[in-house]
Amino acid sequence: MRHFLGLIWVCLLLAATGSAQELPYFVTYSAFMEEPGSLEIESKLTSGKPDGGNWFVGYPTEFEYGTRAWWTTELYLEGQTTANESTVFTGFRIENRARLLFNEHRINPVLYFEFEDINGANKSILEVVGHDGQAELTGSNAETRAEKKRELEFKLILSSNAKGWNFSENFIAEKNITHAPWEFGYALATARPLRLVGGTSTSPFAAQNFTAGVEMYGGLGDTDSLTLGQTSHYIGPTINWTIPNGPRITASPNFGLTDDSLSRIYRFGVAYEIGQISRFFHLRSGGVD
Repeated sequence: MRHFLGLIWVCLLLAATGSAQELPYFVTYSAFMEEPGSLEIESKLTSGKPDGGNWFVGYPTEFEYGTRAWWTTELYLEGQTTANESTVFTGFRIENRARLLFNEHRINPVLYFEFEDINGANKSILEVVGHDGQAELTGSNAETRAEKKRELEFKLILSSNAKGWNFSENFIAEKNITHAPWEFGYALATARPLRLVGGTSTSPFAAQNFTAGVEMYGGLGDTDSLTLGQTSHYIGPTINWTIPNGPRITASPNFGLTDDSLSRIYRFGVAYEIGQISRFFHLRSGGVD
């Protein structure tokens, strides 16, 4: 695990050549796509404490590659540390997003497909579906890491832009490939830059470098019981700071809205972008003189 975390840190340091303008969402997806040929690396931290359990920190690391202008591919490597217990690797996810309309429209639809191979100790909370709740986060790492979860996840992403605002809505459907019913969830978010037109200031603290908004997400039950009852729901403000020629830093406190929710979730992310990384491999292969 120490070697795994060290590799992630080295990748983040090497990637510090620029950063993409992106919305400050942790759970909700928009129609934004990674620039073709570019790679973004983002380390996300998710921390909380379930009733009757210990504080934990989940740390998924995302590698997002712009395959085409309309297609983005991502790989997640995930782990977590629970106080008074241990640090464990909890699995990986592979996801693809495809934009259905090439030009900008009033509503921009995107289809999302994900395969995840994780274990029961996973505490990344990248989405909430079905009847996910804080009770599932109280088991010991020694017990829960033995539970294998191989799941398929689909999302319909709708995204709109108006007067500097982005509005994004996600409908989520997830299923274990071996058993259990389909589970459903949602994510909603809106955000806007603090200043739409860049001013003359070159300070990294200039208003145009900050984007703020709000995000809400939760479970919708499953095919046996499509309901808002006995489900978790969260809401919270979110903000990111894009440092010119540097990283993008995002933070958000989330507040639980139901008894099944954690009272609070603290989220923090640092992202770097390697622009046009595909050219490096093309040069190494001798494709360019």
